[in-house]
Amino acid sequence: MSTQTSRLSPEKVWLGITPTLWWNDDFINIDIGIPFEQCISEMALAGYVGCSVGHKYPTDPKTLKAALDLRGLRISEPWVSTYFTIRAMKEQTIRKVRQQLAFLKEMEGSGDDPRKADLVVAEFGDAVNPLPIALFPNCPKLTDAQWDQLVDGLHEIGRIARAEGRRLCYHPHLGTGVMTAEAIDRLMERTDADLVHLLLDTGHLAAAGADPLTVAKKYASRVKHIHLKDIRADVVARIHADGLSFEAAIEAGIFTVPGDGSIRTFPQILAALAEAGFAGWLVIEAEQDPAKANPLQYAKMARAYLRETLGW
Repeated sequence: MSTQTSRLSPEKVWLGITPTLWWNDDFINIDIGIPFEQCISEMALAGYVGCSVGHKYPTDPKTLKAALDLRGLRISEPWVSTYFTIRAMKEQTIRKVRQQLAFLKEMEGSGDDPRKADLVVAEFGDAVNPLPIALFPNCPKLTDAQWDQLVDGLHEIGRIARAEGRRLCYHPHLGTGVMTAEAIDRLMERTDADLVHLLLDTGHLAAAGADPLTVAKKYASRVKHIHLKDIRADVVARIHADGLSFEAAIEAGIFTVPGDGSIRTFPQILAALAEAGFAGWLVIEAEQDPAKANPLQYAKMARAYLRETLGW
């Protein structure tokens, strides 16, 4: 039986995918040698029209644009790790934001294509996800002063992004000070809805113990970017029981593509966002070890799931 959510239309919602199915951008040892050209060719072959930026991509915008154009792909987002909550990193963070905005301007040119990339950020001050330590017991708890720094910093770069015609989308992330439902509530309550939007990452939310459907319904009007990925609940349980690091969790298979894991509410999540008039990038993500999960196979599995769920 079809579970179509037909109100999300291909005229307003564009399907992208991240290169983390082909290699890992945080832990570069999770890699079987798949080159950039194969990665983006398989993205296009699987039926996607956009992608995020990976560490194997050419750094010259003209070279990158030519390679993506050849395959009918666009950039869905670049990533900026913000460091507003630790010392002497605010100006470096703002500088990186401006660099990424300039990169997007060069990539997209002056065309009127509505499929503009969003700027995706997450606060990595004191984050433990890059470290080889137990993930959940060591996640940072932001102090009141750090919350003030984070909110002020996000508002500043949100204004910079808006001046460039971009949406700043905040990504709650495992191992950081903003990953739980409580922290997301605080972020949403304290930030200006016109400057700071929410990236809904179903995998990170579920793994952190938050209900992605509840978050989607509660903040549907603020969700402007989607990372759709699934989790394997048994691996999440192992992280808690065995004190696994984030890298070890990825190696163990914490994430997979939607429809292949433990989340059962993707149709309802997409329906809630459709009801709120969501328009923008819906990006498939998995962060799997390509030695264990064939990237093209899983990319096609995800596209088939979306076709069944969305009706297109």
